[in-house]
Amino acid sequence: MLFAEISIFDIISQATYAALAGAALWGLYCATVVWARVNQKRFKSEDEQDVFMDDVEQMLSGGDFDGVAEYCEGDNRAIPQIIEMAMHHRELGYKRARQFVLDRFQRDVMSDLEYRLSWVSTVIKSAPMIGLFGTVFGMMGAFKTLATSESVEPSLLAGDINVALRTTACGLAIAIPLMILVANVNIKIAKMEDLVGSGLARFMTQYKDALLKWPGGGSSTPASAAAEPVEAVMQSPQR
Repeated sequence: MLFAEISIFDIISQATYAALAGAALWGLYCATVVWARVNQKRFKSEDEQDVFMDDVEQMLSGGDFDGVAEYCEGDNRAIPQIIEMAMHHRELGYKRARQFVLDRFQRDVMSDLEYRLSWVSTVIKSAPMIGLFGTVFGMMGAFKTLATSESVEPSLLAGDINVALRTTACGLAIAIPLMILVANVNIKIAKMEDLVGSGLARFMTQYKDALLKWPGGGSSTPASAAAEPVEAVMQSPQR
């Protein structure tokens, strides 16, 4: 009996609110994950990264490849992870090891960030459309009230119009803050790329010299593997 008294317009309006709430939570979650991941993968400042790189370069200059790997082990930041992978794959030679670690960085870090941000962009685009959908059905409910009532009560008509306006307002209220948040996240990603790029260029120069100077690297690494043709050192990771 109670279900029979609920109109299709009431059901759709409630479903619209639920869809808007779900979109808002998912968009905020993805943006928060990206924000936290960027903070996790970068050094807090260039000075802090320089101190870390000084320690790495000192060990590389002495041919202590295993020491560098141990120094970077357990560090979740991008540069230490890249350096640790390069140490473990030095038998590939400079060119191939460099390409391997850059591919891993692109796949494991940047691709995940782009995936999350694409979801946030989808929410930004879809939230106003969901709100517009609720607006259309709210106005349809208002016209239905006008068509089926001989004497229209303002409260009934106002309820349908309220749904029509509120869903659009909710959609915009979701999209606008997320747009600002994504802009800030993109700035943080750009700063991370610049910082990682500068540290990576510095490391690769020292890494190449260390492989040529210490071809064994404290292991059975063949000298010919370290003497492969060298490409220009990348200045920053590709987005």
